[in-house]
Amino acid sequence: MFLNKPHISSLLLVLTILCPRTTGQLPKAASFIYAGCSPSKYDPNSPFQNNLTPVLTSIVAGSSQASYGSYKSGEDSSGAAAYGLYQCRNDLNAGDCSACVQSAVGQLNLVCAASFAASLQLDGCFVRYSNEDFLGKPDTTMVYRKCSTSTSNDGEFFRRRDDVLADLQNGVSFRVSSSGTVQGYVQCMGDLSAADCSACLAQAVGQLKNACGSALAADVYLAQCFARYWASGHYLPSSAGLQLNLPLFTCCCVCSLFTGS
Repeated sequence: MFLNKPHISSLLLVLTILCPRTTGQLPKAASFIYAGCSPSKYDPNSPFQNNLTPVLTSIVAGSSQASYGSYKSGEDSSGAAAYGLYQCRNDLNAGDCSACVQSAVGQLNLVCAASFAASLQLDGCFVRYSNEDFLGKPDTTMVYRKCSTSTSNDGEFFRRRDDVLADLQNGVSFRVSSSGTVQGYVQCMGDLSAADCSACLAQAVGQLKNACGSALAADVYLAQCFARYWASGHYLPSSAGLQLNLPLFTCCCVCSLFTGS
């Protein structure tokens, strides 16, 4: 979906680690995973802000109707166009999707205030906007990886985990799988083709196995897909055991924004 209204320098996303945040309505869906903000800022009431506002408004409104939506406001030639999207986990109902996206947009406005580009991943939804057109463009950059400190050398666990991951790798869009005590799910961004989704999931699943080894639970988020598995009783808490593979990103903790600490 596109909006009619009036691109500035390239961005460098700065990864920002937040403390877990939950609400009574969405104890899991609203749990914080990661956020990234560009260091470059726009001026108040600038043409870019005037284009960004309707994009964010449309993201919030659209999330009550569908699990994915992408938007553009402004003309490419103006140098001030804004692009944005949201995606909810496909097992959320419309109400939970909408609440999750509203929370994500609110947190973006706090954490990434006046940034030309920003993204924020909660457990149940993802929101991203930019002054550069990223919509529909394949991107398998590794954004976030988390491996549990609990491990296993049990052959049965490895067999079950590999069965789950093999099944998940064949997924398109959203897929859930389980084998014995191991469960997992994957999801691709809604604007990816089936072929690009499969390629992204293959890379994410490979990261889970290669980087997290014998971990009893693991998450990998690439720019346009994610994969997760866990053994019963070892579902990963949000924002714990963070591992990054982004040497250009700077990390900082801003827990006080949400906890008052």
